[in-house]
Amino acid sequence: MKIEDLKNRNIGQQNYITVQEDNYPKTNAEVFKQVVKRSLKGELFTGLKITFKIMKDALFKGQMHTVQYPAEKLPIGPRYRAVHKLLALLESGENRCIGCGLCEKICISNCIRMDTKIDENSRKEVLEYTINMGRCIFCGYCAEVCPELAIVHGSEYENASEQRAQFGLKEDFLTPLDKLHLQKEYEGFGSVSSDADEKIKKTPLQY
Repeated sequence: MKIEDLKNRNIGQQNYITVQEDNYPKTNAEVFKQVVKRSLKGELFTGLKITFKIMKDALFKGQMHTVQYPAEKLPIGPRYRAVHKLLALLESGENRCIGCGLCEKICISNCIRMDTKIDENSRKEVLEYTINMGRCIFCGYCAEVCPELAIVHGSEYENASEQRAQFGLKEDFLTPLDKLHLQKEYEGFGSVSSDADEKIKKTPLQY
């Protein structure tokens, strides 16, 4: 095929087939006649047969394909990026966040705000940590860059609200102390890789 043929936009027009060009009904009588004709052919009853078969399986055989939300929910993959969670240390119950500010700096939607201070032990303490869910695009950069795995993406995706002020409270992200024993190490987006120990051994840093 030549380059001139490729530039020709009508190169394949001779292969087109026009379907029912002049067979559309033009009057109400012709429309009624077409409906009756198609019904007597069995097209309507063929579709109803499939519908009644699925309805019978759902009612009498328990093969219901509809998810009864919110009582029933479909499982979510481990790498799904939903509402953030701030994890705590299992030993002491303290927040894992060390206030480094990397998540705030890398956030491309500029929705993370952090306020810190130096405590009596000369350690950085996080006073306020908020994420504006109205601006967040759930890219996952904050979870990926966190050196302590303090912030991760959880599985809670029902974050609708009528007020913008309800889109960024730190208490909503923290793991409650009474449920700390139920916390599991995160295996989703931003988690430690399986060969993390080997990588740490190769680094010249002192821990």
